[in-house]
Amino acid sequence: MTPACLILPVSYEGTVSYGTGTGAGAMAIVDASRNMELYEEETDAEVYKIGIHTLPEFTARETPAEMMSDLYGYSKRMIEAGKFLCMLGGEHSVSAPIIQAHNEKYDNLSVLQIDAHADLRDEYDGTPHSHASIMARVVKDMRIPSVQVGIRSISGDEARSLKEGLPTKIFWARDIAGKTDWIDEAIDGLTENVYLTIDIDGLDPSIVPTTGTPEPGGLGWYETLTLIRKLAEKKRVVGMDLVEYSYFENYDSPAFLCSKLVYKSLAYIFNKETPKISG
Repeated sequence: MTPACLILPVSYEGTVSYGTGTGAGAMAIVDASRNMELYEEETDAEVYKIGIHTLPEFTARETPAEMMSDLYGYSKRMIEAGKFLCMLGGEHSVSAPIIQAHNEKYDNLSVLQIDAHADLRDEYDGTPHSHASIMARVVKDMRIPSVQVGIRSISGDEARSLKEGLPTKIFWARDIAGKTDWIDEAIDGLTENVYLTIDIDGLDPSIVPTTGTPEPGGLGWYETLTLIRKLAEKKRVVGMDLVEYSYFENYDSPAFLCSKLVYKSLAYIFNKETPKISG
């Protein structure tokens, strides 16, 4: 079977600023995925049957600039071949070159970001290729319209930059956690083609404590699933990633959650293409 979806593990933590372990996170998620049930009950389907192939591990380059350049070229070839690319990080900085490649492939692209942090710093620790600058690259440099969901940590400079007319709208965690009545408005703020980037610290640390910069007060499991399911129903999701999971030895449940979240997201995205089991 020719795969429709490629899983790209990116093992990189070149600009982390607090907790470590994201460099091993991608492969830990891949390993955890081998223990999932492959039937997804909401869509009554086994999405793996569309053809899902895991690519070789993409490892770190010597500098952040080299890492982003090589990752851009590699992902662009996959996307131009007509594949749906799902990247597993690694720190959040690695999303920028992949979003750039998607933006060059798809017209009218927007980004839905699930995250605890706005990531709008122009640079951090002396580099624009920082995990804290990913959305600055998206909305400032590439001018891609975005919706940021679950934000609950932001710097003064980022707060000031929001007054400069950036093409983004924030749904603060304090207003949406534990609720679903905001979801339609968030999705309506996106364009036809959407790239989904999930920083796993957007979820509450009570369910995902192993992430580089955990912030209290995040999204729960079910409102996150509802958001992604409705996104897939109303928009065309053209690519996605899940980043910032930190691997801790002998503590596997967060890795399993990440793999389950990716699998369910793919089930929603490919719902119409996947044969049904009981229906």
